[in-house]
Amino acid sequence: MSDEERFNRLYAAHRADLERFVYRRVPPSHVEDVVAETFLTAWRRLDDAPAEPRPWLFGIARNVLLRSIRTAGRWNSLQVRLAAEPTGPSEELAGTVATRTDLTRAWARLTPGEQEVLALVAWDGLSPKEAAGVLGCQTGTFRMRLLRARRHLLHLLERLPDPGPLRAEPLPKGVLS
Repeated sequence: MSDEERFNRLYAAHRADLERFVYRRVPPSHVEDVVAETFLTAWRRLDDAPAEPRPWLFGIARNVLLRSIRTAGRWNSLQVRLAAEPTGPSEELAGTVATRTDLTRAWARLTPGEQEVLALVAWDGLSPKEAAGVLGCQTGTFRMRLLRARRHLLHLLERLPDPGPLRAEPLPKGVLS
């Protein structure tokens, strides 16, 4: 199989995953640039591609992002991307909003390293071994970082101050009758 065919298969199989990986880390306007630079590097290093190239590509993309931080200063901390907006109010909506708000507040208090470790497993769906490859560390080291990040997140969630009960405006008379 020619290098071009190998690259085309690599691109077709992993482009969408790589775009999602990058999308969670940079503004949408930068995603295509990072993905393109990642695949350019992959093309240049095609002979270095392992049998399972997904973590390898994520590692290249991560290095592209880190280089971007050093040169352009455009890096912003990872942000929790909220799911689609709820379609309408419900009793469960208040609890869902409170949970998302608490999670967002706790996430913001994590270090960028803790956010990265959690995101690789939770959002990118990597195994600890694959995520360790992305970060360039041993699997045991990654597992310890993940354990510490999870504990810190849970600790932050438990310690967030209670904002108090939600106050709803009273309904005008006659609305329910």
